[in-house]
Amino acid sequence: MKLRLLLGDQLNYNHSWFSDEKEDVCYFMAEMRQETDYTQHHIQKVVGFFQSMRNFASWLRNNKFTIVYYELDHGNNKQSLVENLKEIIVEKNITKFEYQLPDEYRLDTQLKNFCNELSIETKVFDTEHFLTSREDLLIFFKGKKQYMMEYFYRDMRKKYDVLMITKKDPEGGKWNFDQSNRKKWTGNPKIPGKKDFYKNVSDLVELIQKSEVNTIGNIDSKEFNWPTSREDCLSLLTYFCENLLVYFGDYQDAMHPNEKYLFHSRLSFAMNTKMLHPMEVISKTIEYWRENKNEIDISQVEGFIRQILGWREYMRGMYWAKMPDYKNLNKLDNHNRLPSFYWTGETKMNCMRSAIKQSLDDAYAHHIQRLMITGNYALLTMTDPDEVDQWYLGVYIDAIEWVEITNTRGMSQFADGGLVATKPYVSSGSYINKMSSYCKGCHYKVSKKHEEDACPFNALYWNFLDEKQSYFKNNQRMSMMLNLLHKMDKEKLYKLKEKANHIIENPNEY
Repeated sequence: MKLRLLLGDQLNYNHSWFSDEKEDVCYFMAEMRQETDYTQHHIQKVVGFFQSMRNFASWLRNNKFTIVYYELDHGNNKQSLVENLKEIIVEKNITKFEYQLPDEYRLDTQLKNFCNELSIETKVFDTEHFLTSREDLLIFFKGKKQYMMEYFYRDMRKKYDVLMITKKDPEGGKWNFDQSNRKKWTGNPKIPGKKDFYKNVSDLVELIQKSEVNTIGNIDSKEFNWPTSREDCLSLLTYFCENLLVYFGDYQDAMHPNEKYLFHSRLSFAMNTKMLHPMEVISKTIEYWRENKNEIDISQVEGFIRQILGWREYMRGMYWAKMPDYKNLNKLDNHNRLPSFYWTGETKMNCMRSAIKQSLDDAYAHHIQRLMITGNYALLTMTDPDEVDQWYLGVYIDAIEWVEITNTRGMSQFADGGLVATKPYVSSGSYINKMSSYCKGCHYKVSKKHEEDACPFNALYWNFLDEKQSYFKNNQRMSMMLNLLHKMDKEKLYKLKEKANHIIENPNEY
């Protein structure tokens, strides 16, 4: 008999395996402490993966596939992938082992080592999900000094004929409508109510708690609101196209304390578990836009597609190009601890409190909240990227290392020295005020710099530039701000640095 392994993020309902023979093939899936414990995950993340895995296993059974599924408390569950596989291979007299390429380096290494020890035949398959191979990014940028996502994105547009008039000319006359994607949302246009699923997952929550899995965050076990089946995911995609796409691009960088989702799709979990294919999402979105061109501008759809066809594939390529060394990069030599309020949201900074509490309550924050609020603060306070990585990997439902670490250690924390981003994404309170309504309800004043009630981001920003200027002296994109730093009155800079150091040393006072 042939044994085929399916990991928790390999829920591809359209994989060619399932158009294959069913005789003498056994599939294996497992909820394991190995996976719940390698970092401290959000309770909704654990529930989301387990529920999605169980739905996938039910689909396999309903389609007459043979499957062995270990719940977390199954009597035969060794809580280790390798130990579980060893036992099943013996019990079922397996003569061939097959698996799909994992998307995390640790699992890829674990399975390679396991196969090297086996005496039976083994075979590795593609997950048939991504639009690039692991090596494509390296090949594309071979001989180049710097990786630039924009050039990769344009090549992907050409390769897959996405929003192209000819092989060289993009629709709308531009490759990128990013300048149109930076509007602040202040109440209009109205945001449609979110797509709700409201599942009762009390049994799973009880299992996780009974098993003493150490989680973070909150959950309403009777109204779990994430897509965990193929049907859920397709309905969420349709809902996005019909209700949110019309304004997505305009407000994709906007933030508001009372509107956690704005016009975002919430499709990242569906794609990162592979329940939805990226080209399926892209095609559906473009098809809907073409049918409604009079109402939806191209900037809305291009801004969405850029995240999937460009950024998502680019980050995955970067991960496989630079791991395992990437995980240890700390080019800015940052070593401070992550403040304890990242686990409680108890801070007087309204933007931080809103973004963190939302993350803890919903296992969700959109990319600008992650980059320019929580990530910005962590970088300005010169926090150890190891600690930042672990928090982001655990707190968000869509966080799998291949996409989390490149966004966190790379774009957000600049710990890779500029491999992903051409400059550090840091700002004072002015950017937060420009793109959100957080500052209006804050204890601190965004207009003040170093006074007692001044926005902490202001002092932290100038202190960071001063402390790290040697790292950026040859970075052209930082030259303007460094010139302003050098022209600043020395006494003013001293007061800013004094304020910043007090914040860094006493984070829980703010």
